[in-house]
Amino acid sequence: MSRSAPSLLERSPDVDRRRSSPRRQSSGYPLWFLVPAFAILGVFFFLPTLFNFVYAFTNWSAFHDDIQGVGFDNFASLLSDGSLLASLRITLVYAVLVGVFQNLFGLGLALLLERDTRLNRAIRAVFFIPVLMSALAVGYIFAALLKPEGAVNGILGALTGTHVSIPWLGSTTWTIVVVALVNSWKWMGLAMIIFLAGLKTIPEEVLQAAKVDGAGPWKTFTAVRLPLLAPAVTFNVATALLGSLNGFDTIQATTAGGPAQKTEVLDIFIFHTFGYGLFAQATTMSLVLFLIVTVLAFPVIGYLRKRERVL
Repeated sequence: MSRSAPSLLERSPDVDRRRSSPRRQSSGYPLWFLVPAFAILGVFFFLPTLFNFVYAFTNWSAFHDDIQGVGFDNFASLLSDGSLLASLRITLVYAVLVGVFQNLFGLGLALLLERDTRLNRAIRAVFFIPVLMSALAVGYIFAALLKPEGAVNGILGALTGTHVSIPWLGSTTWTIVVVALVNSWKWMGLAMIIFLAGLKTIPEEVLQAAKVDGAGPWKTFTAVRLPLLAPAVTFNVATALLGSLNGFDTIQATTAGGPAQKTEVLDIFIFHTFGYGLFAQATTMSLVLFLIVTVLAFPVIGYLRKRERVL
């Protein structure tokens, strides 16, 4: 007759400790794997960020042999210079345009390609390809296409039968809109994927109930589907704002801040200032940009999160 196994109450505490101790010991091992990652993050992110707060209050430049503290002189000179305020205004306009265009394009594509067919899946993949491409490469491609003698004017000339030489990147009024469209085209595939995921989470019973109540397609979209897409809207608006407020690569590749500095966002302004050898002023501008992102972007994200809870 086989001997019965001891019950839970009869088990020795030593046995339980022996069985649980390897698990407790092994649970601490993965923490060591984080050390190289945190070391790289500290050297290349946290340490430069710390020095950013230090050098902003110095006279560090290519024209001084030593570095001395100057207090808030850099901030005072920047505020007295109209170039910083002009770049700040351009940055805000660019961020708003990108946020609107990117989300409208992404939402439109998501609604058009919502049905899960083989053709729609292929088209989704095509629109997601620009997301995987380098922003500099996308900018250089569009810079070539939008030249007065480029392919865009050539296609328009072939359609209209006239010679077209529109300076798409040479207008002091509309170039910022064109560059925002280029950046939105690159990232609209990401917004499309997020909106598609949001559309898939809407219960079919809710849509059927709206249909039974007599709501048409437009009423169903505005009153039911769009409010339920609030989390997707929050994510897409946050990524668009944070990305455009730190926008550099697309603008640098297309206009480099021109024409007449009408597309010179803060990142381009910082890049040019650093190139002039004014290192402390460029560091001060980057600190100002950090404060702007903190003051403007995060309250917008907080408002959208609050709106999610209300809806």
